[in-house]
Amino acid sequence: MAKTRGISLSTNLQKAVQWIGAIMRKHPEKQRGIVIQDAQLRFDLTPAESEFLNHNFIDIAIGKGC
Repeated sequence: MAKTRGISLSTNLQKAVQWIGAIMRKHPEKQRGIVIQDAQLRFDLTPAESEFLNHNFIDIAIGKGC
């Protein structure tokens, strides 16, 4: 399992990240937040995994990240 900033990435989270990337490449017009919400449901992510996606994919995209 991959580790990022002390967080162990589950298989579902890894799949969700790959899926989000594929969707955003194929459909760049889609709103990133909506795609992330879809991924959270599709891959049955835990609240902690969902927060990871929200922080690393939404906040950083709008300039709130590190």
